[in-house]
Amino acid sequence: MADNKSYTIVEYFGGNSGYQCGYCKNSTGNFSHGMWSHTMTVQDYQDLIDRGWRRSGKYVYKPILNKTCCPQYTIRCRALKFQPTKSHKKVLKKMSKFLSSGDLPKDEGNKGESMVCDVAGPREPSLSCRSDAKCPSISDVQKESADCPTAAPGQGEQDVSAEPNSTKNDTSVPPTPASEPKPGTGADPNKPPCRKAKDIRKERRLQKDQKRQSSDGIAPTTKTPPSGPSLSIQAKSLEDFINESLSDSAAHGLEVRLVPVNYEDPQFSASYEQSASLYKRYQMTIHGDGPEECNESEFRRFLCDSPLEAEYSDEGPEVGYGSFHQQYWLDGRIVAVGVIDILPSCVSSVYLYYDPNFAALSLGSYSALREIAFTRQLQKQSPKLCYYYLGFYIHSCPKMRYKGQYRPSDLLCPETFSWVAIERCAPKLDLTRYSRFNQDPDAGDARLLRDLGRAQVLYRRTVMPYAVYSRKRKGSSDEAEVKQYASLVGQDCAERILLYRS
Repeated sequence: MADNKSYTIVEYFGGNSGYQCGYCKNSTGNFSHGMWSHTMTVQDYQDLIDRGWRRSGKYVYKPILNKTCCPQYTIRCRALKFQPTKSHKKVLKKMSKFLSSGDLPKDEGNKGESMVCDVAGPREPSLSCRSDAKCPSISDVQKESADCPTAAPGQGEQDVSAEPNSTKNDTSVPPTPASEPKPGTGADPNKPPCRKAKDIRKERRLQKDQKRQSSDGIAPTTKTPPSGPSLSIQAKSLEDFINESLSDSAAHGLEVRLVPVNYEDPQFSASYEQSASLYKRYQMTIHGDGPEECNESEFRRFLCDSPLEAEYSDEGPEVGYGSFHQQYWLDGRIVAVGVIDILPSCVSSVYLYYDPNFAALSLGSYSALREIAFTRQLQKQSPKLCYYYLGFYIHSCPKMRYKGQYRPSDLLCPETFSWVAIERCAPKLDLTRYSRFNQDPDAGDARLLRDLGRAQVLYRRTVMPYAVYSRKRKGSSDEAEVKQYASLVGQDCAERILLYRS
């Protein structure tokens, strides 16, 4: 084409066969739809993960939640409103103490470690993998228009991102208490509200001082102890805790480097071998993989091959959009790597691997907190970028519920694709593995497929609507497959993404 417009080009595989679940180990209980992405724009991927898709390398998959053994719900944290919990502060203080004193925590091992990364994700179908298929370059693509009317402005639009400074999340879902209080329980309204023990001790101490001053003939001070809320000092922010550990006089030096996943980038290429070796050591020690399961080619396929192309925008962050490795360098060597995607509305966590010798530092939790802080940093440059996506939340797998601790957080409704606060979703998931979170029975998918003929396909190096393609390919039997694909990606994406047809 004459212009340099970027396209997303995919091949759809369907999702009829079950495969082994990485969580409950059911040999055939995991079901998902999948497609191989030759290339993908960051906006298309943002829209896809807002419909429940997720990538593993260049393979993009969407779990079939009402069929799979362990339903995986997309979860995001509202980064601007995040406040570290007591356990998060403990992780940050543990890292600060280690950097300042030089001593690793003892007798902790990996106990209680929470990892934001998921399992490696489903593999692309071995018989259908088209990674070596000769897909035309963008410059070779021609465009053929159809005699189709243009879509009405705003058709199918849905605002899936709540305003960062608003507590309003999903107006269609009324607040639901976690559990109904039993009759006769609860605070006694006739008694004063409970106060913190610390505040009570301070008040008693002041009273004793006043009595002592009176007995000594000194006029007691007239200052009265403030009530509980006024005693509270402004809570430290996440950034305050992180910066405390970065003293120049520390025993260890920790540096976090953001490196684009680009083999032509000097930092990426210079650290590639060290990073691949660390991944292999992590997989074999922590996950028990065999050497052939985590060799260099698997590392490249899973964590280095990305369909996302680097993009830059005047309204975007200075580092641009795309796939990155956030490397944690301790005293000159890599001890952990967080693989992330920077997208128009979020930082999406892909995977984390670290040196097993430093498992006691809870690097999974620490890196998640650093990534939330990084999201907040990027938001100052790009106001729309205000969410931190943690991948999938699996309520039926207790070990994967920890992702809900990064609050405030929302889960994606699998039917309306609207965001609902996790506090409203958890009671439903306690009762059943699969649930529609949006309680409005009239609410639906705002990007529901309405016109299959508008879906874009790539056929013989030519871009054309499916309506034109089907006329060219008289007797074509792929309509059911194309309709399933277009329904899963939604009308908007179907009109932008190019579905490869051989």
